[in-house]
Amino acid sequence: MRKFIIISIISAIFLQNNNIQAAKSQPNILFCISDDQSYAHTGANGDPVVKTPAFDRIAREGLRFTNAFCDAPTCGPSRSAILTGQPIWRLEEAGNIHSTLPSKFITYTKLLKDAGYNVGYTGKGWSPGRLEPGGRTINPAGTEYKDKRSSTALKNVSQNDYAANFESFLKTTSNTKPFCFWLGTYEPHRGFEKGAGLKSGKDPSKVIVPPIFPNDPIVRSDILDYYMEIEHFDKMVHSAITTLEKNGELDNTIIVVTSDHGMPFPRAKATLYDDGTRVPLAIRWPKGIQNPGRTIKSFVNLSDLAPTFLEASNISPPKMMTAKSLINIFKNNLKNKRTSAFIAMERHDGCRKGGKGFPSRAIRTEDFLYIKNYKPNRWPAGNPDRENCARYIPFGEVDTSPTKTLIMDGRNTQDLKRFYDLAFSKKPAEELYSIKTDPNQMVNLAGSAEFSSAQKEMKKLLENHLVKTGDPRELGLDTNWDYYPYYGVRHNKNWKVDIKPSIKK
Repeated sequence: MRKFIIISIISAIFLQNNNIQAAKSQPNILFCISDDQSYAHTGANGDPVVKTPAFDRIAREGLRFTNAFCDAPTCGPSRSAILTGQPIWRLEEAGNIHSTLPSKFITYTKLLKDAGYNVGYTGKGWSPGRLEPGGRTINPAGTEYKDKRSSTALKNVSQNDYAANFESFLKTTSNTKPFCFWLGTYEPHRGFEKGAGLKSGKDPSKVIVPPIFPNDPIVRSDILDYYMEIEHFDKMVHSAITTLEKNGELDNTIIVVTSDHGMPFPRAKATLYDDGTRVPLAIRWPKGIQNPGRTIKSFVNLSDLAPTFLEASNISPPKMMTAKSLINIFKNNLKNKRTSAFIAMERHDGCRKGGKGFPSRAIRTEDFLYIKNYKPNRWPAGNPDRENCARYIPFGEVDTSPTKTLIMDGRNTQDLKRFYDLAFSKKPAEELYSIKTDPNQMVNLAGSAEFSSAQKEMKKLLENHLVKTGDPRELGLDTNWDYYPYYGVRHNKNWKVDIKPSIKK
């Protein structure tokens, strides 16, 4: 009997260890996402001032993507696309910021949780908006961890100790299961501590000022303040990596470092130009990435991450996920080269009369950026008067900043008028830019005889993709984005969303 009991105990231990190993054969996932950071602003991507050793390490030991684009240059819709693996035109209300994410759209986090993963998040998960109207009771990023706080010398930075909350998540969840954690900082979203970059000793003369901004000391200082918050994000990523190393989980963890969209400056965030849509992306996974250290030039959207996480975990992505897994890129199988990315905008921050958005779609390739603006009669950056804006500021789709103020105040001067027009003026129905000769997309070539064939080709590629993926605007179907509820704060109490007019048959 004693021998039988001993054998039974040994068998139970052996079976338990086998179950643990089977679970651990699925990779852990640590998804690190900053809030409003453009592609150029990491050390690995060539910026000479900002310090991002954590991002640089992930890029060096994994893959660095040079043509990664968000699905929408606005927080909530971008995050909805990441979670669901779908473009925003397939997500109904979730195509607008300050909206909701209907529960009928399956998220990769839900599928991983159903498969036995521990799923959690800290900081900014799916946001901003209200989840209840969409039929959700918890944030789709997972169970929230927020108890760990920290103080920092940098003002206007969240006191959420993101890395410590990640460590708490690991301590309070089962170590026999793989985990999926969303580490989302509120940085570098505005507002910034004015002058923090200069106080830190950073040299403003070394700042690379994008040509869409005036080369002015005010702008240089504003960019330095933005860099300070990027560095705060990077430090949190570094601490999270250290925790994984300490726990022996580093090499079985897919680590992704990226941002939801571009920098919070005029003609960047909330626009379809590269400064608003091209984002940093680095991925490390020693057990799944062949020939690490590669630079990937293929075009990808952040929505591609959802099917990637599922395929890496041996879970079949649902049919509604139209994005493409990156596993072939991980395996260095580049037979089917990805040659384009697709981006979209609907309503951003409620800064037109009646809650109207600026609907537009874009295709970005190695040679061109083509944009289709469905309502060119509307102001792309929001109405010039604050009375028509929920935020009660002029051109309210653009965050208030020293750079915005400088450009607006100088709109009647010879030196600054062109920057004002670039950032705030109305746009034509079609835009076309040559990436090789005009990387910041400042000269619209649409309508020129020389580029007429390129314009037609890009338009066709975009429209074919939109039809194939069911975009209601391109299919001529009924659209509701201008009339969906707005759940953001209304600083203008008189602002409201129009009621959709009834259609008489």
